Amino acid sequence: MFRIVLFLATNMAIIVLLGIVMSLLGVDSRSTSGLLVMAAIFGMGGSFISLAMSKWIAKKSTGAQVIVNPRNQTEQWLYNTVRRMAEQAGIGMPEVAIYESPDLNAFATGMKKNDALVAVSTGLLQNMSKDEVEAVLAHEISHVACGDMVTMALIQGVLNTFVILLSRLAANVINNFFSSDEEGGGLGFFGYMAVTIVLEIVFGLFASIIVMWFSRKREYTADRGAAYLTSKDKMVSALRRLQVHHEPSHLPDQVAAFGIRPKAGVMADLFRSHPPLEDRIKALHNL
Repeated sequence: MFRIVLFLATNMAIIVLLGIVMSLLGVDSRSTSGLLVMAAIFGMGGSFISLAMSKWIAKKSTGAQVIVNPRNQTEQWLYNTVRRMAEQAGIGMPEVAIYESPDLNAFATGMKKNDALVAVSTGLLQNMSKDEVEAVLAHEISHVACGDMVTMALIQGVLNTFVILLSRLAANVINNFFSSDEEGGGLGFFGYMAVTIVLEIVFGLFASIIVMWFSRKREYTADRGAAYLTSKDKMVSALRRLQVHHEPSHLPDQVAAFGIRPKAGVMADLFRSHPPLEDRIKALHNL
């Protein structure tokens, strides 16, 4: 419930903020140029505001506790391993955190390469060997070093812009069609909004297919980066361990794409954020 409230509150805050920006810029969304500006503000702006808040949202939604002063050997090893890999990858030291979850998972997020967050679950630490955990950490560091979070936000922002723009242009065409008939009443405000929402959902599904395709490609790249930072055998071993534990991930949507395993409930291949584990293992063997 807390995650749902946090998600809704964050999105409402973004909408209010972008609405204020539109008012200050004097954007008239009724014209085509104004509609384009509005779509860009909400599409790109919303995506990058979410990215800017991603670390805060991730900590709040997972309850991740950042390691400031390591309290035990496990935390010290985790902190030192991330620091060593960050130096190898040529990025600033990320924040390192642990969150309570039986899932075998980890994720990375953050707006900048030199100010990221890498978090691992207690389930991962308890059920994987140090070599396997090291490979998972290397996978997440690779995401950060490649700037995947920013690239994903950029792609999502561009697609959001087109979804908002095209849905409203199509709704205008439909509204004009009904306005030109003998009745001449058009769709009306609520009819127009209903059509717009339906079109946004339809166009949004196509946009999601593109985003998830990109996410799957980046998983292969992050696996290769992990093999470089550690070894191919360690990364394969980590993925094999995930195969043994069949429970799907329950990471929140904001960071699910940068976890080490897929999110729960994703059925259709086109909407998977991660490739099948067996395909990832084969790709590593082919390096």
